[in-house]
Amino acid sequence: MDASVSGALTRYRIIAIVVSVGLVVLFGIGVPLNHLAHISIVSAIVGPLHGFLYMVFLVLTFDLARRLDWPYGRMLVVMLCGTIPVVSFVAEHVTTKRVRADIAARTEAAEHAATA
Repeated sequence: MDASVSGALTRYRIIAIVVSVGLVVLFGIGVPLNHLAHISIVSAIVGPLHGFLYMVFLVLTFDLARRLDWPYGRMLVVMLCGTIPVVSFVAEHVTTKRVRADIAARTEAAEHAATA
């Protein structure tokens, strides 16, 4: 795997997991506490932090997508999956698996072309 793509994938995976955990904490703990017990400290801290990290997630997803020449639709779907609490974990796993398969196919095609 190309070092730049490998680095982009690693950055994507880290931020995707961090954003996913933040989203679960926000919607699983913060929002219920805020609405049921009128305790807003979790939402007040995690909400803005998650918003900032989601913007970082968008930038890093865009970076990965451009390095791999993804179609815009695929990139947007991956970006939107970061807004749904549990789906975001699944999207990270599926995206990582697909990127690794794409890289393997490209490497195999390049090796085949070099030997031909």
